[in-house]
Amino acid sequence: MLEFLPKDVREGLEAARLRDLKKRSRLRLEIEGQSFPILRRWKDGFSIPADSVLHLRGLVDIYDGPRHVFQALIVATTVENGELNCDFKRHSPVSEKPALDFWRDENAPVGYLPSA
Repeated sequence: MLEFLPKDVREGLEAARLRDLKKRSRLRLEIEGQSFPILRRWKDGFSIPADSVLHLRGLVDIYDGPRHVFQALIVATTVENGELNCDFKRHSPVSEKPALDFWRDENAPVGYLPSA
């Protein structure tokens, strides 16, 4: 239906849609000291504004406000409607604790008393 509207009206509507997505999103992508707002996110990827970067690939950090949420390996795939769609090759949640390299028993004692 938008194809019947004049070109400048279509471009204005598209710009308003992208501006609205940028305002609503708390998610952001950081790579090499640069930050980009994430417009949409789905199971296997996300989209950022296409005008912000031409080609995106590699290891990135994804934040929700100030909280570091994911570290991901991505590849940019397509540009659609002013959005650069990126797919995850892998993504893993960031933990505040170091990973355990052993199995911890649920019933293990919390601590040991020193010998008297």
